Amino acid sequence: MLQKSHLVLISLLFLGTLGYGQMPAILSLEAEARLRDEWLTERVATILPDLMRREGIDMWLLISREYNEDPVLKTFLPSNWLSARRTTILLLYDNGTTIEALACARYAVGSVFQKAWDKETQPDQWAALAELVKARNPRKIAINRSEHFGLADGLTSFHYEQLQRYLEPTYRDRLVSAERLAIGWLETRLPAELTAYRQVMRIAHEIIAEGFSEQVITPGITTTDEVVWWFRERIRELGFTAWFHPTVDVQRADPGNTESQRSFAGRPATTLIQPGDLLHVDFGITYLGLNTDTQQNAYLLRPGETALPPYLVAAHQQGLRLMDILTAQFKTGRTGNEMLATALGQARKEGLKPSIYSHPIGYHGHGAGPSIGMWDQQDGVPFNGDYPLYPNTAYAIELNNAIFIPEWNKEIRIMLEEDAYFDGENCAYIDGRQTALYVIPRVLPAHGK
Repeated sequence: MLQKSHLVLISLLFLGTLGYGQMPAILSLEAEARLRDEWLTERVATILPDLMRREGIDMWLLISREYNEDPVLKTFLPSNWLSARRTTILLLYDNGTTIEALACARYAVGSVFQKAWDKETQPDQWAALAELVKARNPRKIAINRSEHFGLADGLTSFHYEQLQRYLEPTYRDRLVSAERLAIGWLETRLPAELTAYRQVMRIAHEIIAEGFSEQVITPGITTTDEVVWWFRERIRELGFTAWFHPTVDVQRADPGNTESQRSFAGRPATTLIQPGDLLHVDFGITYLGLNTDTQQNAYLLRPGETALPPYLVAAHQQGLRLMDILTAQFKTGRTGNEMLATALGQARKEGLKPSIYSHPIGYHGHGAGPSIGMWDQQDGVPFNGDYPLYPNTAYAIELNNAIFIPEWNKEIRIMLEEDAYFDGENCAYIDGRQTALYVIPRVLPAHGK
């Protein structure tokens, strides 16, 4: 159950949110920390038992040293721990009724984990761990080793060797990969997290709206790199972090502009922004432990223009149609590769020229869960694309549609990305999506032709 303070914090997130053009409320560090600690408590009590039982695992070990943290272990640390300390060992055991959360560590690890190692009584931390394991006699001991999912492969070779050295043969034989358990933990969102996610996304959308305006861009003077660094500075000014360096690029009628053929393996060259340009940004922030990943577009009005050219409106609508085709494929149990193949087939049948490279999002920008294509793997992604879709998970719906523009006598790409949530029945955008291109400068109500 949500605590009263939890509900108050969630309510605070939405104060002052009246639509685009007004930055939403941002929690203080202290309030954010309280909220995230409450989420952790609730996640261990409500999400973890179901996941461990789904995967048939009754013990999960998470082990890390300071500054070399397992990415999963980091999501179990309390908010006032910015890293592991010394060697931090967390033990999660399903006793059939509840999850017993123990810290075989020198320091107490927040309020969720009970301290279970007294160095004065047993100086050897690994021997103490072996005793904790033996006392519980688990059937399966999950450890974070995975060939294909990097986020589930956080156990170092040294720590694996220590387990082999200290555990009795009976328990060594019960070591199994925690791959699907780890992915399930990372990908599954609480209802309260989803409520806050909308606010995180709204902030990201507001930053893009600011950046793609005459507040930042002066045609003929501002370069794409200057806009990139404006985004970085704005993110820092608001107290967030960027989980990747933004990209800002230009497509235009000029035959010398080959941006639509650029490989995504390289960054675009810096370009002076001019009237008539189609501007694109790829941008993400981290707030409340959640990540965003958004791609939106803007058009620089030419002198005398007061509206978007109809051919760009039509091109953008085709991109939105491709998004609709993909989100319609979201069904529980369907794999990323199945969704990819079906969506591409339907899009091509409708005359589109699609490329789909969507991915899970949440604790990590390129998050845990099924890959739905990669820009250079349109025939499917081995292993990661074979992971199934589960409810209560979030995704960056990322793709592009290529379209020939007769007015420019060239093909362009409409590149789009918005974060969405799958509840087990429907896939819906967390804070909507860009249904019309921004125009720069904005057209004032009383300033038409």
